[in-house]
Amino acid sequence: MNDQLIRLSKVMSMRGLCSRREADAWIEKGWVYVDGQLVNELGYKIRPEQHIEVSQHAKKEQKQLVTVLINKPIGYVSGQAEEGYTPAVKLITSSNYWSTNPQKNTEKFNFIKGLAPCGRLDIDSTGLLVLSQDGRIAKKLIGDDSVIEKEYLVRYEGKITEEKLQLLNFGLELDGKKLKRAKVLIQNEDQLKFVLVEGRKRQIRRMCELVGLKVIGLKRVRIGKVKLGKLPVGKWRYLEEDEIF
Repeated sequence: MNDQLIRLSKVMSMRGLCSRREADAWIEKGWVYVDGQLVNELGYKIRPEQHIEVSQHAKKEQKQLVTVLINKPIGYVSGQAEEGYTPAVKLITSSNYWSTNPQKNTEKFNFIKGLAPCGRLDIDSTGLLVLSQDGRIAKKLIGDDSVIEKEYLVRYEGKITEEKLQLLNFGLELDGKKLKRAKVLIQNEDQLKFVLVEGRKRQIRRMCELVGLKVIGLKRVRIGKVKLGKLPVGKWRYLEEDEIF
């Protein structure tokens, strides 16, 4: 019977209640109940079907977690600083804040340390980058079982053919592993639209190389249902309450 027991924090993450790190913090604070009983022991294990409740304190704390969208320029890295390049989080300043709502301001501007990138965007690519304190969003966007679409506009050099287009959609592999099915459409004579549900390192550029195309410009314009829209290059905004990936 004990073989079927799973760590409480893992079950909470699997159910999308929070990240495992958040779960451990909530358990330590006494904010988690299993079948109506308080659990404050780290590493506590439960059966997968048991009922879990979290206190209003946990829900309130989670509501305060911040998610921001950046239109990343070329020359910035998505995550940690590397080789002297600046991480995109450095763009989150009051002067770079952008909103269509003039009433909204940066009064909660004290959250930068807790932000982590939810996916990568190459240093020589531009467009939509998500940074969040919310582990649920990270899991949804970059978890192993994520099915969230990412849409890119790709300018290229070379000649596109129907055969190459079919290979880009489904027929290529990287590092010995077959790629998931993509949606690749011709936008105009030098631009393609890519819609992917995975994000391997420099995936689009490498895919294009495999069919004899050279990428000269790459911009991510959508993640799930959230679009880059009119957000200017180098600016950031909050994810709105009614926006869902």
